[in-house]
Amino acid sequence: MNLNQITVPSLNVARAIPFYQKLGLTLIVEALPHYARFLCPTGDATFSIHLVEQLPNGNGIYVYFECEHLDQHVTNCKQNGIEFEQEPIDQKWLWREARLKDLDGNQLILFHAGENRINPPWRLHN
Repeated sequence: MNLNQITVPSLNVARAIPFYQKLGLTLIVEALPHYARFLCPTGDATFSIHLVEQLPNGNGIYVYFECEHLDQHVTNCKQNGIEFEQEPIDQKWLWREARLKDLDGNQLILFHAGENRINPPWRLHN
């Protein structure tokens, strides 16, 4: 099994598209006003947005995008007008992360984990 895509809710898909393009995703499907789908810059995973009448309550969705050169990617995003809630910082779980929210409040984490992404020192060995 392989993860194909993540879909997040949006009150305005057309407004959300430029945000995700500035983040570095490539638009591959535009079915306005209901849906848009993007290709991630590395690999073949996709990310999509679908129209909802109301956003979910609570903490919502957390989406992690892995970036090989995190600090440079964050700098590039900021130059494109993207605002971050947290600058890149080394976390105790051995990932370097920067955090921001999209226009609908979905939590996005840009990170670099290297080998620790799937092989942290505390990984279970079955």
